[in-house]
Amino acid sequence: MLPARHRLRDRADFTSAVRGPGASRAGGPLLVVHANRTDARAELPPRVGFVVSKAVGNAVTRNLTKRRLRGIMATQLSGIPHGVDVVVRANPAAARATYRELAGSLALQVDRVCRSLSKASS
Repeated sequence: MLPARHRLRDRADFTSAVRGPGASRAGGPLLVVHANRTDARAELPPRVGFVVSKAVGNAVTRNLTKRRLRGIMATQLSGIPHGVDVVVRANPAAARATYRELAGSLALQVDRVCRSLSKASS
């Protein structure tokens, strides 16, 4: 489980991470990862939010997918720079993916989006 200080909760924060100025996105068949860095949060720990729509499956499937993604992300928080907000959106194929496939896809997409943010700020 993600500690409270690492969770995105407000709609405005989700919107800023997905559509705000300077936002970055990386995607694959299982997941799409959005990220954004804001000056107001420069020294604060990274925050992560998840979007798992009904297209992924029924409530049981969506909750299982979210739990898996939260568990994987908890191990990857150290690789995300301070001040970055990340939104992970699950595609329908994520429901049928194994834990290992989700972990590999998430690691790859988070790495891509963080590199993209660091290039933009340079």
